[in-house]
Amino acid sequence: MLLKRTTSVALPTLAIQFGEGNFLRAFIDWMLNGMKQQGRFNGSVTLVQPQPRGMAEAINAQEGLYTLLLRGVADGKVVEKREIIDVVAGCLDAYTQWEAVQKEFAKPTVKFIFSNTTEAGIEYKEEAYTPGKTQTTFPAKLTALAFERFSQHLPGLTFIPCELIEHNGKTLKKCILQYAKLWELPAAFVEYIEKECVFVDTLVDRIVAGYPRAEAAEMEKSFGYEDKLIDCGEIFHFFVLECAPDALKELPFAECGFNVCVTNDLTPYRTRKVRFLNGAHTANVLAAILGGLKQVDEMMNDPLFGKIVRRSIYDEIFPTVALPDAEKKFFADSIVERFLNPFAHHQLLLISLNSVSKYKVRVLPTLLDYLKMKGELPKCLTFALAALLRFYRIELAADGKAAGCVDGKSYPVSDSPEVLQFFAENRALSAKDFTFAALAKQDFWEMDLTAVPRLAESVAANLEKIEKYGVRQAVEDILQ
Repeated sequence: MLLKRTTSVALPTLAIQFGEGNFLRAFIDWMLNGMKQQGRFNGSVTLVQPQPRGMAEAINAQEGLYTLLLRGVADGKVVEKREIIDVVAGCLDAYTQWEAVQKEFAKPTVKFIFSNTTEAGIEYKEEAYTPGKTQTTFPAKLTALAFERFSQHLPGLTFIPCELIEHNGKTLKKCILQYAKLWELPAAFVEYIEKECVFVDTLVDRIVAGYPRAEAAEMEKSFGYEDKLIDCGEIFHFFVLECAPDALKELPFAECGFNVCVTNDLTPYRTRKVRFLNGAHTANVLAAILGGLKQVDEMMNDPLFGKIVRRSIYDEIFPTVALPDAEKKFFADSIVERFLNPFAHHQLLLISLNSVSKYKVRVLPTLLDYLKMKGELPKCLTFALAALLRFYRIELAADGKAAGCVDGKSYPVSDSPEVLQFFAENRALSAKDFTFAALAKQDFWEMDLTAVPRLAESVAANLEKIEKYGVRQAVEDILQ
């Protein structure tokens, strides 16, 4: 029997969430659900699938219900918590149900807009305004929806993006204002965005493994029902929001027991988290995939890849974070423990999504800071860029799907169309030419990386080594 509601109580839509993937369902929706259970969030959240392909159909088949399983080690003890999340009203497809999305967005009860459209999601690209049809970029979609809401004289909204880019709230607002200018929308609308809407910069932290494919059948037996949306994550969570406290008075996260911090400056939290946790992921998973590994804990327990992960954390990331050593040591140790979580089943391929933009945000600033501080390139993080280039030696199919191949085995590569197109077109170049062409792409890195002293030469040498001797031998050489 598929998981469905036994009773149905219509609740007002208080929030709309762009992004229906595993992370938001195990993070934002989990917290909204917890506040609802405590009587502090008396409504529902409507999800919007922002891409042409997604999970809307599966979510609606279960009427928004799904099982969330949180597992990990806390205070030296194994902890496992299971609950059914019932705060989700349903999911709309932005490409086939745009009119319904517009109507939902224009509900007077709606106050909050959450999102996670990946790091590549909050971007401005010129496109015409197409009333009645969905826009292409996420900010363009929001601009069109906000303009419809403004036109109906409805109150402004609080936007809480969870994309992992610096100043995500401010960047989203900037993009919306750019579209307003491009589309020559009224000055009153610009004032509406500036004065009546709130854009919150955020930082999110929870490792979410997603659907437990290998365990799902056994789990469903123990549950007593079918659930095609089971979501798994770690126990640890942390949410930082940069805004005035009264902006979130109707979202009492901390008062309801969640590890949430409202601050006037999230920079120290962001630097710590992005460089240690996300940076260590992004810097190491692609090489591990090329080495035949599939999950984070498997990577950590591998004698080679586990060692390069630890070295990248303690030797290369650690000195670039401007916090007390004791605090950094505590956080670094906690990261290693979280990566070793035997329950996470965190798939390396899931972490590999959009690796070019992730490397730019999560790893490149550390590499550049290390070079400035030490006068030399960090070996592990430089090697990571070579592994990225090897991972992106791809072929592009007619349907736009990309795949790479190592040792006769193919693997999927997911990124923005322009990134995939570039790497597919240049895949046959020599290691040196491939490296220099990729590192010179300023629209990938927001700078010409061939201008960084010795970087292109070092990356090319590492790429040649990976391709000639295999990634394991290349890692061994780095660790010597």
